[in-house]
Amino acid sequence: MTSASTDTSVVVIGAGQAGLSVSYYLKRLGLDPGNDFVVLDRGPGTGGAWQLRWEALRIGSAHRINDLPGMDALGLSFETADRHAPAKTVVADYYRQYENYYDFQVIRPADVTSVENHGTDLKVLFTFDDEQKDVTTETVVNATGTWGAPFIPWYPGLKSFEGKHIHTNEYRSAEDFRGQSVVVVGGGTSAIGFLLELENIASDLTWVSRRPIDFLEDGPLNLEARIEAVQKQDEAARAGRTLPSIVSGTGVPRTRRIQAGIERGVLTPRPIFSSIEPHGVRWADGAFKQADAIIWCTGFRPEIRHLAPLRLREREGGVVVGQGSSWKDPRVFFAGYGPQASTIGANRAGRLIARQVIATLSKLQALR
Repeated sequence: MTSASTDTSVVVIGAGQAGLSVSYYLKRLGLDPGNDFVVLDRGPGTGGAWQLRWEALRIGSAHRINDLPGMDALGLSFETADRHAPAKTVVADYYRQYENYYDFQVIRPADVTSVENHGTDLKVLFTFDDEQKDVTTETVVNATGTWGAPFIPWYPGLKSFEGKHIHTNEYRSAEDFRGQSVVVVGGGTSAIGFLLELENIASDLTWVSRRPIDFLEDGPLNLEARIEAVQKQDEAARAGRTLPSIVSGTGVPRTRRIQAGIERGVLTPRPIFSSIEPHGVRWADGAFKQADAIIWCTGFRPEIRHLAPLRLREREGGVVVGQGSSWKDPRVFFAGYGPQASTIGANRAGRLIARQVIATLSKLQALR
């Protein structure tokens, strides 16, 4: 299906859950990996963002990881995966087997720097083996996720802090904070996980959150809240607004582990501070907390800087995306964006986007 005027018909940027899901359906629909579509991935190995997560994270304590489409053909499932091994190791191993089984021929580490117009086609520029390379294509599927674009909100005095600023994506081990006074910022499961890991390691822990924590009494099956949160993500994506926080709409399941932490007093959040000083944080009422480190569990933004040459962003800060495709440029698709950000959402979107890609390729080739 590759056009004679381009190197390939589709470039998939990212080989995490969303990129692999799209790749699976592209292959099922008749496209040949490595020829009709090319997958570029920045990571040093398989596993998407999971390979970069902290060592103590286990599959049972993380958000549910749904199986990739067609994973059952390998006899693999995250439902029966090792709960004692680091999640990063398990996911990387399963994704490696998956990529090999379906022969996706992922190119890595390939760091995409920009996507530009190339006449009526697109040119994807990336670095590989310290060299600048490019590939021309008719369509692009952006599946870069958010891990590479951490968000830290601004507070007065932010840059004056003399301790360590650490974001979720930089956290490696609780041992890095042994004997230190730590402030953890954020109301999601990452913040809670870090607090429980640091409980007997840090000398002192303070949890702060911008909004009250909604601990769910009905556990992980609060489908109404999840549906509403996904709808808000979809509405924001269609309007081109900055995407809202998922956890603000879904809450946090009150598991036995979390309930025990609440009863021990570890999971008792304070309101967010009003300013940061060289040696700690201060609240509006004058209260001060000394800190050696601030861990920011404040979420991420979609990683789409490489798409800047295409001018897809709206004044509201986001990209208008509906049913997985850009409304400004029908050659560009978004997998794992907005309502697709969960593993189940990414898998469902993979089928939809692959079908739309095929339809778009047919239209483009009919015009040539």
